[in-house]
Order: sequence, then structure tokens, then C-alpha cells
Amino acid sequence: MTHEPYYQPDLARIHHLGFGFHADACAPGVLDLLTHVRERDGLVLEVGCGSGLLTHYLCDAGHRVIATDASQAMMDLAAENIGGRAEVRQLTLPDDPVPAVDAIVSVGHALSYLPSQEALDRALVALATALRPGGVLAIDLCDLEWGRHRRGERAAGWVGEDWAIVTEFPFEGEDRYIREMTTFTRTSDGTYRRGHERHHNVLVDTSKVPARLASLGLAAEVRPAFGDERLPVGLVAVVGRRP
Repeated sequence: MTHEPYYQPDLARIHHLGFGFHADACAPGVLDLLTHVRERDGLVLEVGCGSGLLTHYLCDAGHRVIATDASQAMMDLAAENIGGRAEVRQLTLPDDPVPAVDAIVSVGHALSYLPSQEALDRALVALATALRPGGVLAIDLCDLEWGRHRRGERAAGWVGEDWAIVTEFPFEGEDRYIREMTTFTRTSDGTYRRGHERHHNVLVDTSKVPARLASLGLAAEVRPAFGDERLPVGLVAVVGRRP
């Protein structure tokens, strides 16, 4: 199954302006998990950095960071917003090579955007293989409960100063969550440009992820959050370490 590239410029900008609260909430817990990585000046790989919202926290804490995303529009925003404090590069899992690093972090369920459970599994293999001894993995994933909890969900809308978004949620099976997003962005002449993206998220039984990571040499667990934050129902944190 193939899709148009996710997060084109209008939706990327709306996500940056209106949905930074997830990175804000997760940052303290993620930074706490990376304390010893910072102390040894380890290298952090951020997967699905978006516009660089979490990247700011990582850089402010003194980490060396490679911030990656599959969306060119998101990378452009990240490069602008981070201001050279981190390396920004494109990384499209599961096939692009992953550099060897001391920590891998990802918030916003970036791996759940992959097209299938098989692709997600290959991405986990790639990330686990790239993690150096003593390294930390801290990512969030959409569990099957994400879809069960939201079945029958109606359309929702959000409005900002110069943008708006309406999202519908068609149902497509137990392991697939879909968002049909129509965006409205004000242009320089005061009119609004309309756009549309259809996002598929693959859902997995996250209770099986620790065993899969164990087969790759990581001791891992599924947690309700990275720290004290409250994640949406069905979104879980996976935290692992390579001895």
C-alpha cells in the first residue's frame, strides 16, 4: 500500500503551531531517561523530529542530536526552528540506514506511520541494531487499544489564528487507524488555501514488543508514559536499554 508523502507544508505548519503540547508533555520524562547519555556526551538520534519541538528540549539539555524525519516540509521547519543546534537529516524507515548512536528517541508515534506491522518490525530491528552498548531507546507507539477506544469517533476541528483543520476518522480494521484531514491556511492575500491529507497509522499489540526487542539484545518494557505525563488512551511508551 502506498500513500502520498505525509505532512506537506500546510499540515506541517499547522502541526507546529497547534500541536506542540505532546512534545512539551513528554520532554521531562524523556530527558530523565537520557541523563547518563548526556553525562557521557553520547549521541542522540531523534526519529520523527517534526518541526523540532522535542529537539529544542534535547539541545537545551546539552545533548548532541541528529534530528530526522521522513517529511521534507517538517525537516525544513526543524532546520529553521532549531537554528543549527542539531544536525537535521532525512530518514525514512524501515529501509534507510540508521547511524550508530547512544540513544534513540521518538514522540508522536512516528513508527506507527509505517505502512504495515512488518515494516514497523523491520524499523524496530534497524533501531535496535543501531543502539550502542549502554544505549537507551525511548519511543511511543499506538497500541491496538488506540483504535478500539476511538471506534465511532466523529469529526473534530481545531482553529488557530490563521489556520483551521477538520479531521474525520473512517474505520478500517482492527490494526489500522485513519485520519482524513482537511486544512485551511490563510495566504498572503487574506484568502484561505484548502488542502487534504489522508494518514494511516498501523496499530500493534505492544505487549509483544519487549520480547521482540529482547531477541535483538535490548531489555525493554512498555510503560504508560515516559515520566509523569498522561498519554492519550492507546498510546504507550516503550523504553529499552542495551547492556
